[in-house]
Amino acid sequence: MQSYVIHFLRHGAIADTLKGKYIGKTDVPLSEEGRALLRKYDAEYIYPGAAVLFTSPLKRCVETANIIYPDLKPIVIDQLAECDFGDWEGKTADELKDNPDFQKWLAGEKGSKPTNGESGSEFAERICLVFEQIVDGLMKTGNNEAIIITHGGVIMTLLSVYGLPRAKSFEWVMDNGFGYSARITPMLWSRDKVMEVYRKIPVTE
Repeated sequence: MQSYVIHFLRHGAIADTLKGKYIGKTDVPLSEEGRALLRKYDAEYIYPGAAVLFTSPLKRCVETANIIYPDLKPIVIDQLAECDFGDWEGKTADELKDNPDFQKWLAGEKGSKPTNGESGSEFAERICLVFEQIVDGLMKTGNNEAIIITHGGVIMTLLSVYGLPRAKSFEWVMDNGFGYSARITPMLWSRDKVMEVYRKIPVTE
């Protein structure tokens, strides 16, 4: 039976994240350093290829796709965008430390969410729904390999929900320009909605 491979790749670095700001829906481009690092990684490592490339609509992901995969036309999917941090967008943890809602959110209190933003459950529901649609689409079209360029929070959440070995979201952390490859077996997917995460990307050989 045919299996399907999906490569999850985190976008390159942006200046605001390096300053410790919460950047979700804010549409900022890659930093110059971020672009340079991606070109360096592309020269030194091997990024996996595929016929299909999906990206978040935000500039930092589309720009990453254009640098690493200049010959592929990305399919932009709005639901692959990062979590909406609402009124906390562009602020640092230090600026928010006295906000009781922020403290509840950091502690993972059920139902807590950024003011005018997405809760963790709303975020997970959005990205899980679109990911399952992507997998179903690959199986229907027969495309057995795809790349998803998106955000760290999106990848970590998806791998914590569907990935084997089982691990918490924070255990799937990755640097900008890096990610993971996962293999989906149709029988296992239809029964348990799980996928095998089998390597980190890019690779050295």
